[in-house]
Amino acid sequence: MSSILQPSNDDAPSKEERLKAYLRGKAEDGEMYFKSKFIADEVGLSPKEIGALMVKIRDSATDLEVEKWSYTSATTWRVEVA
Repeated sequence: MSSILQPSNDDAPSKEERLKAYLRGKAEDGEMYFKSKFIADEVGLSPKEIGALMVKIRDSATDLEVEKWSYTSATTWRVEVA
């Protein structure tokens, strides 16, 4: 029986790495505020994926300060380079 081999994307950045790189780039001149739904297209992720990743990044990233800023209609995130 033959199997179909998927090409390896080991060199491709993970979703979390992609989001971190985007946030670093946007926040390097100072803090930034955003709602996931407004950056989803730029990072190629859904707003739900961004929200889940932001919680992970807030708890694990040492080079970024991440804070939930506002909860009206959708969470606003505040990000600053540490």
